[in-house]
Amino acid sequence: MRVFDVARLVDGQRDDAVDDARLVVEDDGTIAAAGPRESVDAPPDTEHVEFPDRTVVPGFVDAHVHLQGARSMDVADWTTTPDSLAAARATADLRKLADAGFTSVRDLGSTVGLGLREAVADGEVSGPRVFTSGRAISQTAGHGDIHGLPHEWVADGTPLSTLADGADECRREARKRVRDGVDCLKIMTTGGVLSERDAPDRRQFTDDEITAMTREADRAGVDVAAHAQGSAGIRAALRNGATTIEHGFYLDDDCVSLLKECGGTFVPTLSIMYRITERGGDHGVPEWALEKALEARDAHVEAVERAYEANTAIAAGTDFMGPELVPHGENALEMELLVDEIGFSEMDAIQAGTRVAARTLPRNDVGTLTEGARADFAVLADDPLADISAVRRVEETYVDGRRLDV
Repeated sequence: MRVFDVARLVDGQRDDAVDDARLVVEDDGTIAAAGPRESVDAPPDTEHVEFPDRTVVPGFVDAHVHLQGARSMDVADWTTTPDSLAAARATADLRKLADAGFTSVRDLGSTVGLGLREAVADGEVSGPRVFTSGRAISQTAGHGDIHGLPHEWVADGTPLSTLADGADECRREARKRVRDGVDCLKIMTTGGVLSERDAPDRRQFTDDEITAMTREADRAGVDVAAHAQGSAGIRAALRNGATTIEHGFYLDDDCVSLLKECGGTFVPTLSIMYRITERGGDHGVPEWALEKALEARDAHVEAVERAYEANTAIAAGTDFMGPELVPHGENALEMELLVDEIGFSEMDAIQAGTRVAARTLPRNDVGTLTEGARADFAVLADDPLADISAVRRVEETYVDGRRLDV
């Protein structure tokens, strides 16, 4: 058992921080007690760790990343990178994530996420807990296709996605993911910014195709994340069983109502759009992608504002991939943007990056620092409730009450 005495504790659940707080952690990494120091007894002969003048928050959760070790914004380049190199680079990315206070990430499209998950769980690689969809599922000519390459080059899939057409193929691909042991499915129900010959507001997959995949996921007990940017694709995803909406550029009032009715979670990924529109041209983002991002930018911000005003569950997720434009390690940017661009309170932004983001994961013991939860936390040099940029100033990261060696 270990006892952590901290100047300030944000537990991910309360509306206010607890000053002069204490965490008591069992040997198995679960929290035995948490709260004001005066009301939480420290068992005798236990190891004490003190963080004077520091703020402890639940470990950050990025609900949308890609652990493919990408090092350029040219999607076609990813197809020529061997999985061995991708895994090595992604291992380095995991260390950067851990160093930045992230203790769980949801990988929504990669060929190496499953192996990374096991390596982290076995203690062979230092990093956050990995939850992964494996490769996403896209229709031919959909967002997961690489339109500028010959079809025969991508017929068996791309590093981030495989292709399926018709309900039978979609069902088969979903079953393959279940066979692999994925934590969730990722499907593409609209076009996107980084796919050349479609558009964010263009719906993809039929109702029958979407239902074929979501039913297989439901039978296996896994959730479905939908890349859905246009309102028609958002509605189709939710009507047919998707659990989370990724991006949601054109999320309208009807979509918000449906999302809440379904008990779903919105993962807007403000960060990647912010980076692409601010400096994507300096980092090799194609002109056609820049044009689509700029066209959707205002609507995207308005969609997140609309969802926030309606008290929708909004989770922090970046869609970061590894290149210099969107590098792992800078993922706390999402919480900053929720405050600076959308008008979240600092506490709401922190909870979006902890408790709410943890809603997208297949377990209920991460995302808060409360009794029975895992002792996953970040030690911050400053108070993020006074200045949200403090989420970038991480001094130490703990998983199961043990400091990660990064």
